This record gives sequence, structure tokens and C-alpha cells, in this order.
Amino acid sequence: MATCTLACWRCRWLLPLLLGLAIILGIIALSGRGWLESESAPYEHQASLWETCTRWENDLNWQCQSLMDYSWGRAAAATYLVGFVILVICFALAVIAFSVDILRFNFVRGIGGLLFVVAVFQIICLVIYPVKFTEDIPMRGSNMFSWAYGFGWASTIIVIGCAFFFCCLPNWEDEYSSPERS
Repeated sequence: MATCTLACWRCRWLLPLLLGLAIILGIIALSGRGWLESESAPYEHQASLWETCTRWENDLNWQCQSLMDYSWGRAAAATYLVGFVILVICFALAVIAFSVDILRFNFVRGIGGLLFVVAVFQIICLVIYPVKFTEDIPMRGSNMFSWAYGFGWASTIIVIGCAFFFCCLPNWEDEYSSPERS
């Protein structure tokens, strides 16, 4: 019977690929202008992690204000950026760890621990942003947290899943690669 454990060369790269996907989703969340948008026409409001823009009636131009003027805006951006930088470091460590067999068991649990730290930083940002935004920024009409905010959550969910797998992987590989199973 053919089995595929994460020790095989095909499956070993799934976790680093998932981390790469989380990085791509994080880049979209960091650069996207769709953290908050007006739900229906007339579209009066849109916001990113960095700024909020409003368009008043009969005005074609958006008037933008930096969220970096608010302490919570700086905190949200800083926590997401710190988490993102640690995520990129974890991706590099995962590629190194899965490339060199000797390093795999030394790095894997540490990468899992760092990924939990990434998740905490990202969750802090993703909770601070909507709570403080709705408290401090005057909005009209019906607004919704939109696609870029959703990409931030998607990145966070992938990071949490990868963190569990990185932490449990050494135990799982030990169990399935022991000589008694053969």
C-alpha cells in the first residue's frame, strides 16, 4: 500500500507553499483599498489599513485622511506589519528546514511557535481596526468590511493552521517513520 507522509519529497513542500499563499494574501491585505467600503450606491466611503476616503454628494473626487494620525491606526498597521515580517521569516526558515533533512526537526517546532506569534499580531490588528474605526471615523449610510479585510483574515486562518501542523509534524513523522511500522 502506497502512503504519502510529510517525509516524502512531494508532500514536504505543502506547508511552505501554504505559508507562501499566506504571504500573498497578506500583501493583498496590506495594499488593498477594500478594508471598508460603502455597501450600496452612492458609494461614499472606502478605507484601507492606511487611510480612509470619503466622497460627498455630487463630488467626483475622494477626500482622504491618513489613519496614521490616530494611535489605533498606527497600532493596527504596526501589528499587522510585524506579523507579516515574522511570517516572511518563517517562510524562509521553512524552505531551509525542508531543504536540509538534518535541520527539519530542529526548526519545525520553532517555526510553529513563531507562526502562533504571527497569528496573535494579525488578530490584534484585525480586531483593533474595525472596533476603533467605527468608533472614531464618522460614516454615513451602510458600510461593510470588504475584500481586503477578508484577505487579512484568510491569511491569519492559514497561519493558524500551519502553526498547528508545524508544531505537530515532528511527533507525527516520528510515529509514522518508526521501524515498528515497517
